[in-house]
Amino acid sequence: MTTLGAVELVRVAMPLVSPFRTSFGTETERDVLLVRADVDGATGWGECVAGDEPYYSSEYVVAAADVLRTHLVPLLRAAPGPLTPAAVAPALARVKGHRMAKAALETAVLDAWLRARGVRLADHLGAVRSVIPCGVSVGIMDSVPELLAAVDDYLAQGYVRIKLKIEPGWDVEPVRAVRERFGDGVALQVDANTAYTLQDALQLARLDPFDLLLIEQPLDEEDVRGHAALARRLRTPICLDESIVSARAAADAIAIGACAIVNVKPGRVGGYLEARRVHDVCAAHGVPVWCGGMLETGIGRAANLALAGLPGFTLPGDTSGSRRYYATDVTTPFVLDGGTLTVPEGAGIGIDPLPEVLSELVTGRELLAAG
Repeated sequence: MTTLGAVELVRVAMPLVSPFRTSFGTETERDVLLVRADVDGATGWGECVAGDEPYYSSEYVVAAADVLRTHLVPLLRAAPGPLTPAAVAPALARVKGHRMAKAALETAVLDAWLRARGVRLADHLGAVRSVIPCGVSVGIMDSVPELLAAVDDYLAQGYVRIKLKIEPGWDVEPVRAVRERFGDGVALQVDANTAYTLQDALQLARLDPFDLLLIEQPLDEEDVRGHAALARRLRTPICLDESIVSARAAADAIAIGACAIVNVKPGRVGGYLEARRVHDVCAAHGVPVWCGGMLETGIGRAANLALAGLPGFTLPGDTSGSRRYYATDVTTPFVLDGGTLTVPEGAGIGIDPLPEVLSELVTGRELLAAG
């Protein structure tokens, strides 16, 4: 019977190539939590996308490691029946929330289980393409000229879509400057990361003339009804991100007209199997989706590329090349080719950490041996 073998929590310090600023704050380094799990004689990897502090989400790295150690891994070991990827979420359901930690453990199990069977994650999820068009997320800058230089560089690298982070005081002016400099042919969208309220509707409507693909999560994540009201006042389509924590949440938001597009982040919804369900709900309602990014290393990036191959992912996501964020990745780097990245060919997520690089970047390892 398939059971869970050893599980290891691996902490890695990943300096960013440049500070990444959003309305939540500025990041200069990621404290990455990787999960390694042994299943059926194979080893799998998952990446927890929680940040250092509970500012973007209620989850953060130290808490994720603790809930994995104290609750999630013991619950999974105690679950009856054979261990399959589909059995992970039900086994962990007693623990409320902690979706990012759950996603990391489920992904590690899923990766190992698929490797043992010689199956790619992309094929398991139902992907229909292996070449994924890539967009890039551009953080809030100190000045418009600095922003224009950054966008110019990303377009020269071949990115097919530009996403600008915005916040009150940094919205209309930078968007206008990018449109005037690079023209209407650039696929452009903005991301507010919950920085506005419904009272800012008139200000947000000033973005309508710039022919944006979407405005992402302008209001608080719990204000789904407010997004529905805002959608009636804007021409720019609203995309929900932080509000979509499950397939059920996506169905509810679509039903009340709170969004026309959905950003799918596997860590935010509890894993790649639930992310596929979000995709399926959106596809059933004719709502396009795209794959968001959380500054992942190559481990998370490989899995995101597999997900982005599903048929409903019709908009370029944030699956940028490795060097967008890291001078040195923990895996063989993903290099942009003609504005695209290719899903790895190997079984599972199709990629492993490079031992020599991991040993240089690791800040802690904790082995949770099988009982």
